[in-house]
Amino acid sequence: MKQATPKYTTIYTESNPNPNSLKYVINYMLVPDGTTFDFPDAETAQQSPLATELFSKFSYVDRVFMMSNFVTVTKKEEADWHDVAGEVKEFLQGYLEEQKPLLTQDIQDEYDKELNKDEPEIDRKIKGILEEYVRPAVESDGGAINFHSYENGTVKVLLQGSCSGCPSSMVTLKSGIENLLKRMLPEDVKEVVAEGV
Repeated sequence: MKQATPKYTTIYTESNPNPNSLKYVINYMLVPDGTTFDFPDAETAQQSPLATELFSKFSYVDRVFMMSNFVTVTKKEEADWHDVAGEVKEFLQGYLEEQKPLLTQDIQDEYDKELNKDEPEIDRKIKGILEEYVRPAVESDGGAINFHSYENGTVKVLLQGSCSGCPSSMVTLKSGIENLLKRMLPEDVKEVVAEGV
């Protein structure tokens, strides 16, 4: 049987405001643009063969986040990136070159179902603002912000990837994102809070 040709893959790393996270940028898209997959522990990683292997192979891995063309790995406090960044990069390179699966079919189906549901106009407006003004900056730091819900003037968002647990994420949330949404939707938005942080 003929072996599949390895996929040409280059990876470089970028640091970000969270000292425990490192962003591994790939030379091609991993998941559809704008979608995020966050695996904060080994249990949730069961939805991703890649995340499962990262958790099982490297005891210092604390969280795995995938978006667009990058994987952000958050390590446990006791590990030092100078000692471990190279082996994670080497693992990712081999895994991706072999074109192994990133996600299970279940999580892909769940994403497709979420994509097709109807939503209120205010939700669409908030998502649009987050998408246009906030996502690019957060993404450049190896993280993501996703709309969770809106109720009685309160916008709840999910901070993922390097943003989760980052010392500066609450300042960014309150002084940046909350002020932006209040300015653009003054009649609707009173505050912004992070869900699950």
